[in-house]
Amino acid sequence: MTAEKCRCPWLDTSKADYVKYHDEEWGVPVLDDNKMFEYLVLESAQAGLSWYTILKRRDGYRNAFENFDVEKVAKLTEADEQRLVLDTGIIRHKGKIAATVNNAKCFIAIQQEFGSFIKYIWGFVDNKVQVSNIKEAKDYPATSPVSDALSKDLKKRGFKFVGSTTIYAHLQAAGLINDHSNDCYRKKQVIESYKQLGLDWQSC
Repeated sequence: MTAEKCRCPWLDTSKADYVKYHDEEWGVPVLDDNKMFEYLVLESAQAGLSWYTILKRRDGYRNAFENFDVEKVAKLTEADEQRLVLDTGIIRHKGKIAATVNNAKCFIAIQQEFGSFIKYIWGFVDNKVQVSNIKEAKDYPATSPVSDALSKDLKKRGFKFVGSTTIYAHLQAAGLINDHSNDCYRKKQVIESYKQLGLDWQSC
């Protein structure tokens, strides 16, 4: 019988889909605008809720928001938003649905200014993954100076539902911050992937 792998203390290992997300996606550096937009949509929808609540509805969000095609989402109309309020596959929060369409337009504006959203957002960590020293659950911060700065700038650019706590969770998920706990088997694996991805990293 093989020993159970050690994973991050926040993870509910009784949920197979949650474990799969942790093992395969969480904290892996995102270097693609489409994937970054998907993560941003899901994190902004999560504000005030548990992440697992959103994860269970991921396919619903994919269907509702054009497979996270930012150009298509930006073209959704008020009629589309009203239709989506009735969509049981997502969180039926009128403000968050409208924010997703709004944020798509703001996302495109950043792409046009910087060449890509990836170039913009990775600039907030000087293009280096921030590797945290997480020993136990209490060591996880809710925000950081980076999430504060990014949240402030996104709000200035017109984004909605992008408070610092939401943005910190986004940075964790998208791998700009490696918050796998020190004893989590994924921490070392993710760090080892940086060279292949052409990324530098620093302890913080």
